[in-house]
Amino acid sequence: MAINWLGGSKVDHPMAEPKQARRIIDELPANDAAKALQEITEWLDSLTRTEGFKLDLRFENVDLLDAAAKTHVRRLSQEYLSTPRHQKFHENRLWNAVFGFWQQLTDAYILCLDQHDSGASGASAIRKSLPVIVARALRALALQLKWRLLRYGPVESRVWAEVARLYQHAEQKGFTGNAIAVYPGAHGESTVKREFLKAMMFSVSSPEGLPPLRQEIAERAVAHFAGAFQLSNQAEGCTHCFDLAVPKAPVRLFKGVAQTATMRFFGAGEGISGLNRLAELVQEKGGVPTDVNLGGDYEKELVIGVLRHLAQQWLEQPPARGSERRPTAVRVTVVPGLKDILRALDPPEDDTLDFSQDPSAKSVESWIVENVSDGGYGAIIPGMKSDWIKVGMLIGVQKETSRYWGIGLIRRIVVDEQQRRVGIQLLTSTAIPIKISLSRTMSL
Repeated sequence: MAINWLGGSKVDHPMAEPKQARRIIDELPANDAAKALQEITEWLDSLTRTEGFKLDLRFENVDLLDAAAKTHVRRLSQEYLSTPRHQKFHENRLWNAVFGFWQQLTDAYILCLDQHDSGASGASAIRKSLPVIVARALRALALQLKWRLLRYGPVESRVWAEVARLYQHAEQKGFTGNAIAVYPGAHGESTVKREFLKAMMFSVSSPEGLPPLRQEIAERAVAHFAGAFQLSNQAEGCTHCFDLAVPKAPVRLFKGVAQTATMRFFGAGEGISGLNRLAELVQEKGGVPTDVNLGGDYEKELVIGVLRHLAQQWLEQPPARGSERRPTAVRVTVVPGLKDILRALDPPEDDTLDFSQDPSAKSVESWIVENVSDGGYGAIIPGMKSDWIKVGMLIGVQKETSRYWGIGLIRRIVVDEQQRRVGIQLLTSTAIPIKISLSRTMSL
């Protein structure tokens, strides 16, 4: 999109004129969601970088672009979730478009808040809108969190820092619990407290252990029950905590944790009983009630599986490990999918079984196991390649000290700033192929 600056205004920006701003919105591509969202994101970026706007006009333009993006974001999000993982170029394009929008929208609302606090021109005109600005910024940050986790990527520290700063601002101004219309229409009413809790509870619900579509359902379920979640300055009755002064990802409470004035404690509260009732209803009725918005029409088993996952994570006591995890350091060879597993188990007669020497075995990788339990492994995976890795993937695993192949499932993916880690549930440590064929003769 080429931005041609117009003269004749105190602010050198096309959206400084309300009529021109509305024309820009009207001229967005109606049938190309990706291009339309890209243009909206660029306009948000240009607004944020341009000085001289009166604050009420800046907020009006951000609101205009935010509203214009809704349909396009929804279409691209649905397309992303339905795109096969192997179509990496298209998947990257969709992810970058949606994540980039949420990032620019967050920056635009935070700029409005910062300029209000510094007494910029037009600040008094948006004072009543401060709760809406803070709530929208928190929601956009929560959606950045969600889109990072859809790729099992690291959540930048700036996200938690901004969440903490926004919530502290609302506390200081005394409007965390005020009911506000964050957006017009259905599902638009909320509170700053509720938006804060959406980010907190989704983060502690182990989304890294869910495939992307299940993450989407989980995030919608968290939003649905957010009004029932508990938030307190005291640990009693809560399961997790978040320190506003040291903003890092929220963590589960442990016995003897030192409480400080800046710590906020939270948990599912009455939300867990509501979650269990919803699971019962879905099981009984065969579908999701019409007053519950989970973002789509899903199969009963899929929804119940996600709700059960959330129920486990929201319990006061987390699910106990089936066996002790022991540190180790061994290398394993890994192959993805049933086809390559069968090839490893029953290679052709001319196959040496030495995958490292087989130029055709491009998907074969070497991982480092850093801990082991009776039920599986925790492994570090290489930073290159590995585009096929996803939660629920069937893999073949062979220790460097073993002649035999085992079979496992990838159950969890965690990415930090340096490397990726996976949790592997071992289905069997030794897999033996058996060939079955129809008998050519019948004996009576």
